[in-house]
Amino acid sequence: MNPVSGGERIAAMLAAEGVDTVFGIIDGSYYGLYSSLGAHGIRLITPRHETSAVHMAGGYARITGRLGVCIASNGPGAANALPGVAVENGEGNRVLLITSWRRSGIVDPDRGGTFQYFDQPRVIAAMSKSSEAVASVERLPEAMARAFRQCWAGRPGVVHVTVPEDIMNRSFPACSVPVPYPARYRRQLPIEPDRIAVRQAAEMLINAELPLIHAGTGVVHSGAYADLCRVAELLGAPVSTSWGGRDCIDERLPASIPMYDIELNTRVRNDADVVLALGTRFGETDWWGKPPYWRPAAEQQLIQVDLDELALGCNKPVDLAVVADISAFLRALVKQLEVNDLSDRVAMRSARLAGYASDKHDHRAALDLALLVDTNPIHSSQVAPLCQELFDDDAVLVIDGGNTAIWANLYHEVRAPGTLLSTFKFGMLGAGVGQALGAKAAWPDRQVHCIIGDGAMGFHSQEIETAVRCDLPVVFLVLCDRQWGMVKVNQEFTIDPDRTLLEGGLPPEENINTDLGETRFDLLAAAMGAHGDRAATVDELRSAIERSLASGRCAVIHVDVDRQAHKFAPNLASFKDMHAEPGGS
Repeated sequence: MNPVSGGERIAAMLAAEGVDTVFGIIDGSYYGLYSSLGAHGIRLITPRHETSAVHMAGGYARITGRLGVCIASNGPGAANALPGVAVENGEGNRVLLITSWRRSGIVDPDRGGTFQYFDQPRVIAAMSKSSEAVASVERLPEAMARAFRQCWAGRPGVVHVTVPEDIMNRSFPACSVPVPYPARYRRQLPIEPDRIAVRQAAEMLINAELPLIHAGTGVVHSGAYADLCRVAELLGAPVSTSWGGRDCIDERLPASIPMYDIELNTRVRNDADVVLALGTRFGETDWWGKPPYWRPAAEQQLIQVDLDELALGCNKPVDLAVVADISAFLRALVKQLEVNDLSDRVAMRSARLAGYASDKHDHRAALDLALLVDTNPIHSSQVAPLCQELFDDDAVLVIDGGNTAIWANLYHEVRAPGTLLSTFKFGMLGAGVGQALGAKAAWPDRQVHCIIGDGAMGFHSQEIETAVRCDLPVVFLVLCDRQWGMVKVNQEFTIDPDRTLLEGGLPPEENINTDLGETRFDLLAAAMGAHGDRAATVDELRSAIERSLASGRCAVIHVDVDRQAHKFAPNLASFKDMHAEPGGS
C-alpha cells in the first residue's frame, strides 16, 4: 500500500463530506493538503488575503446550505484569518477552517521563541465554535471526524482544526491514517421534533387570537422557505424576521412584515398573543424580545424552535421549547395543521393582515418619495431599486457598509429566498467582498452583486484581482461619499446637535478624521483586469449596470452619491435606540 501524507487524508475526508471547493492562500507548510485537493475533485480558489478566504467560505455556506471550507498557513496566515473567523462565527455560517502549525516537536511542548508561531488553538477557540490541534498522525482521522461533527451539530459556526506541518506533509503508511466515512461518525438525518411538542404547538397556534411567526437564520440554514410560507398560509399569520433571517420570505407576500418597517414590526409584535420563533435567539437586533418593542412575556406565549438547546429561553421566557431542525419541525407542523379546518380562524385574522399590508404599502410609498429626487450626484436611495429592476429576481445581493448598508436594506425588497448576504449580527465592514465572491463560486450561473460603501471597499479591494483571475464575475457598486458617514453624523450630533440639524452638518475642521480622499474604484478595477465604470446620475448608473452585465467580467461601478444626503440614512435613530436596553421583560 502506497504511503500517504496527512494532508492527503484530510483531502479524502473532505471529499467524503461532499466538499467541492476550498478557499485559501497556498503555503509550503501545508503542501500535503492543497496538492491533494485536485485528485479528489476539489477546486482551490486563492484570494489575496486569508480574511477574505474565511468570508468566501462563509458566503458559500450561507448560499448553499453546505459546508464552507477555508485554509490558512501557520502563524501569519492563521493570524490574518482571525477577523473572518470572528465574523462568520458571529453570523452563524457553517465554516471549517484548517490551518497548518509548526512541527509537533516544536509546539508540543512549546520551546519558546518559535518562528511564525502562536497558540492557534487557544486563540481561535475564543472566537469560534470549537478549536483543536491534531496530536499525532494516528489521531488525525479522529480529530477531523470530531470537527465535522461539530460543523453539523447545533447552531452553525466556525470550527477550527490545526495540523502540525510534519503531520500535514510527511508520508505515512496508509493504514495508519484510514479514511472514515461521514455515516460512521456523525448524524446524517436532521433532528426530528417531539410529536407531542408539535401537537401542543399546533393547538397553541390554532387557538391564538393572532399568532406571529418570527423567523431567524435557522430558517435560512435549513432551507425551510416553502414550509414557512405554508404554515403562515394555514394559520393566516404574519411573518416577521430577524435581520439575518430577512431573506427567508418573499417580502411582496401579504404575510411578510419587512425588517425595515420598524414601526409596523413593533405593532405586530405587540398585537400577537402567541409567537412561533424559528431559529432565532432574540438578540440585540431583535430588541431582546422585550417591551415596548414586543408584548410583555406575561401576555404573550412563546413557542421557540432551535437546533441549539442553549438558545431556548435564553433571552425571552419560553412556554414551549422544541429542539429540532427547523425544516423538520415545520413539515410536521404542516401535517398537524392540515387535518384541522382553520377557515374560520383564518377569516378572523384576515382583517388584521389586510391592515398590516395596507400599512406596509403606505410605509413603502413614503420611503419611495426619495426616489423622485433628481440629483447629481445620485441620491443613495435610488441605487438598490435600480439594481432590483436590472438584476434577476433570484440574483444574490450582498450589502456592506455603514450608511450604505442602511440605504440598501431599506430600499431593497427580497423577492426570492436565500438571496441576501451581509453581516447583520457583526456589522463588519469589508466582509461583503469575500462573501460576494464565495456566493458566485457557489452559484456561477446566478447573478451576484454587492452594494458597498467606499470605506468598506477599501478594506479588501485587492480581491478584485481574485475575481478576475478566478472568473467570478461579481458586479460591485461602490457608493462613494468620501467620508466615514455614519461616524461623521454621530460626531456632529455629539459636538453640536442644533447646528447639525439646522445646517445639515459641521465644517470639516470641526470633525475628527471623518473625511476620506477620493479613490477611483473604476480605474482601480480596470488596472486589475476588471470592467470599470462610473456613474453620478440614475441614467448613468442604469447604463453602467447594463455595460457591467454585458462585459461578462467582474465589474466595479464607482457610484458618486450625494454625500450630504448619504450621511442622513433613514432610521438612524432607531438603529441607535436598538442598542439601548428595552424597558420591559
